[in-house]
Amino acid sequence: MSKEKVLLITGGSRGIGAATARASVQEGYSVAINYVNNVAAADQLVNEIKKSGGKAIAVKADVSRGEDIEYLFGTIDRELGRLTHLVNNAGIVGRAGHLSQADPVMIKDVIDLNVTGAILVARQAVKRISIASGGSGGAIVNISSMAATLGAPGEYVWYAASKGAIDSFTIGLSREVVMEGIRVNAVSPGLIETDIHASGGQPDRIERMSSIIPMGRAGTANEVAATILWLLSDQASYITGTNVRVSGGR
Repeated sequence: MSKEKVLLITGGSRGIGAATARASVQEGYSVAINYVNNVAAADQLVNEIKKSGGKAIAVKADVSRGEDIEYLFGTIDRELGRLTHLVNNAGIVGRAGHLSQADPVMIKDVIDLNVTGAILVARQAVKRISIASGGSGGAIVNISSMAATLGAPGEYVWYAASKGAIDSFTIGLSREVVMEGIRVNAVSPGLIETDIHASGGQPDRIERMSSIIPMGRAGTANEVAATILWLLSDQASYITGTNVRVSGGR
């Protein structure tokens, strides 16, 4: 009998996270998502999953805060069971602009969520997934970005730096826990059709930048989700410490 698969997708109420949540249910996962303010989007997604025959919960938790992370995992333990998989997806870009004009508080917020939060979420996940801690093994996918390679000059150099940290973290953690039955990989989306661009004050970014992508178009959240789910699956059983670019050749 196969083990029950319990998946946490942080920041899972919209964009790439929501697309991954919808697709994961078709692969037999019970899924938990967290949200901070947009309870309507989170509830809508959970209800959609339940109507399709899946099992899902939404938990109000800010994963830049340690106490909220503990509450999130405790809720999953009680309502879904022991975690087996994680998609470390929650992240923000901040307001686009030149570093010299950027708000220091905004930069700190980006680092607190994208870096510190992701590391602390992975810490709790490892405690549950690791066979050394009584878990059954599983996989973690960290969501990085092509910004880590390209640098995002004039737009989000602090965001690019935060994703560079995720790339390094993925390599180190993958080697640390591989013998505990946990595979750790990253996915680096390029220009993807989500509302993250509008959140950074650039609602026209996709239209403006699509021409520089070798494939000639932006990607979709579903295309990124398919890659994430493959890395989580047993089909990727010999892959760890890898970063997959989903960027149309950019």
